[in-house]
Formats: sequence, structure tokens, C-alpha cells
Amino acid sequence: MQLLRAALQGAPEVRLDAAALELAAFERPDLRAEPYLAMLDDMASEVAARLGPAPAGQAFVRVLNQYLFDELGFQGNNSEYYDPGNSCLDQVLNRRTGIPISLSVVYIEVARRLSRPVHGIGLPGHFVVRYDDGVYAAYVDPFHGGRLLTEEDCRELAREITGGDVPEAAWQPVTERYILVRMLNNLREAYFRAKQYAKATVVLDLLLEAFPSEALYFKTRGVARLHLRELTAARSDLEMYLKLTPQADDRAEVTKQLEAIHRWLGRLN
Repeated sequence: MQLLRAALQGAPEVRLDAAALELAAFERPDLRAEPYLAMLDDMASEVAARLGPAPAGQAFVRVLNQYLFDELGFQGNNSEYYDPGNSCLDQVLNRRTGIPISLSVVYIEVARRLSRPVHGIGLPGHFVVRYDDGVYAAYVDPFHGGRLLTEEDCRELAREITGGDVPEAAWQPVTERYILVRMLNNLREAYFRAKQYAKATVVLDLLLEAFPSEALYFKTRGVARLHLRELTAARSDLEMYLKLTPQADDRAEVTKQLEAIHRWLGRLN
């Protein structure tokens, strides 16, 4: 996972598609990236053939949307939203379904191959892309069939999902690192929901390499290790969580967990 690790450390030259395919290796350790990079190349070539020379931005968005969503059938996976495969670019390309951020990666990467200005926008509880060439601009929602959104549409969507407004910083284009971290967190959540705690722990190991002072990651990994009966490691993580957040709202609860771990370890000695 060399590219993914480099991207998480902020290396600017790492391509999003290649790093996202390394992330997908959590589900398929033998995954080869080349066929999927070629698939994205072919998609971009098909769109380019339909556009002709120097098309306007509005025409580009219309043609790309028609190709990806109407013809290829990419769509949001509402029925199995928390399937880990929805965070894996290879499976998204194979099945043509995913969650907002993984479908947005497909959109961003096809556009990048055609030198088009498409960037991710991390709304609270949702993820969209924005096309903006200085003349034409639009928000596009890949999870909902590529529908075009105004800024007010985005605000309303965020309110429906989270009950709150969109903070000003959320309107800025996000980095590849941001996208990959969000994808890893989605995968972590999917593994927890599926009770695949060993896989969740591996994801958290990687996140903690990039964010070694993130208290919540220590707590979450500690809980995963507790489920795996890795008591000593769980104790270490939960103690680190309390050290990093001495005023945590759940301090009493975590302290009780640590006391229980101490008792269990005492019985084993």
C-alpha cells in the first residue's frame, strides 16, 4: 500500500485512482490495479469521442452524465449502503454501484483524464463533485444519477441528512488525501457494522499512521480489539484514548471497560 500511505502523508504526486485501488486491496489482497485503470482510460476515451474538439463545459457535463449514468448505469447502492465493496473502486467499477464518495471518484478520474476541472466537495453526510471552468459551473450528485444541484440544493440535501447547515469550509474543493481518509473511514464503519473487527483494526492501523494523535481512532481500535479478545492491545488503545482526551464525555464508561479488562487479564495470569 505504498501509494495509499504516501497519499495519506500528503504526497502531492500520488494519483487518486491508483491509491483508491490500493485501498480496495483490503477486500481483495490479490487485486491488480492495471485492468481498472485501463477501464477508466476507456471510459474517458469514449466520452472524448462523443464530445469532439473543445466542447463547452455544459456539454461536457451533459455527455459525461449521459454516458456514466444513463448508458453504463452507475447508481447509488441504497439497498446495501454499508457493504464494504461500496468503498472499493474495483467493485464500484465492476458492479457500477457504490456510495457517494466512491462514485464521485469515478467521475473525478474520468474528468481528470480529459483535463476537465472537476473536484470533490465534502458536504456533511454526503459527497458531490463540482465542475467549474470559470464560464460554466455546476454541482453534480453521482449518487443520484448525476443530477445537477445548485448551492441551495446542496444546503437542503445536507439539512435533510444531518439537520444542520453546510459550514463555509465545506464548499472548498477537497484534496485527494481528504477523499482517501473519508473512504477509509467509510470502510472502517462498514467493517464494524459487519462485525469484521480484524479488518477494521487493519484500517485503523493505517489511519493511525497518518493521524497518530487522533483519539477517536485509538478508542475505536480498542473496541475492535476488545471484540477480538486482544485484551492487552485493547487496554493500551483505550488508555491512550483517555490520555489524549482527559475530559472525554464517555470517560466513566471507558474507565469501566478498562477495569473489566484488568479483571479479565488478572484471571488469565
